[in-house]
Amino acid sequence: MPFENLLSTPVKLQRAYGDISVCVASNELGVTTLKDLRQEGSMRVVFPKSLNNNFEAVIVNTAGGITSGDKFSIFAEVGEGAKLSLTTQAAERVYCASNSDFGLVQNKLIIAENAQLYWLPQETILFNGSRMQRQLNVEIATTAKFLFLEPLVFGREASGEELRCCFFKDRVQIFCNNSPIYIDGIKMNGDVADVLRKTCVGNENRALANIVLFDKDSTNLIDKIRELLPQNAGASLISENLLGIRILAASSFELRKILLPILTLLTNDTLPKNWKL
Repeated sequence: MPFENLLSTPVKLQRAYGDISVCVASNELGVTTLKDLRQEGSMRVVFPKSLNNNFEAVIVNTAGGITSGDKFSIFAEVGEGAKLSLTTQAAERVYCASNSDFGLVQNKLIIAENAQLYWLPQETILFNGSRMQRQLNVEIATTAKFLFLEPLVFGREASGEELRCCFFKDRVQIFCNNSPIYIDGIKMNGDVADVLRKTCVGNENRALANIVLFDKDSTNLIDKIRELLPQNAGASLISENLLGIRILAASSFELRKILLPILTLLTNDTLPKNWKL
């Protein structure tokens, strides 16, 4: 083939795929142990030694981030009476897309009776030109405890980056005994930086976090949570056992400063170690 034809031939870029399945159970002594583990592609799980009663799992994306055409999925199941904390090794970076394809992330969590799951990924950082779709489905038993966190950062602030071209679609669905108790979503397309400047949207903030707590003690915690919140945040009882928190912050650093005392309270001071590094 002539050299000039080689230059014009479309190059099919390699894409990353990753799939994780983690199942834990409580043994006869009430200690949470690993029941089943499957990991494929660019996703791995490590299990640091925990100093509390929570079984900790840290997700590692060996691809180094997410871009167009990548596909990742996480499945976690917490058996009756078991306790699991799931987090990520570091912030997840969503890179500029090379074409119109999306980076796709699909996660599913199941929490049985009297079980506990803390879903605590570190920040997702959207780069300019990134394209991503993400969905999380959660199934909770009536007596379970579930803590959900999703922190999101719009652009690399240290580089002075603004999201002038970006697509991000995120959807969260939580069910209790097959009935929906929490459904939330966000869709941003185009000049995200301009949208975030609007007072009714981001009020010029560049980071946000959503927290949901399903627990019988939610009612007793809401006043303590509100004492920890800044002006650009709010907490509400969605139902007797369901607490929702939304936070806006000027930067990822400011967001983390707000999150740490809140997560420490909601996890009874059992926040995974890599959140404190």
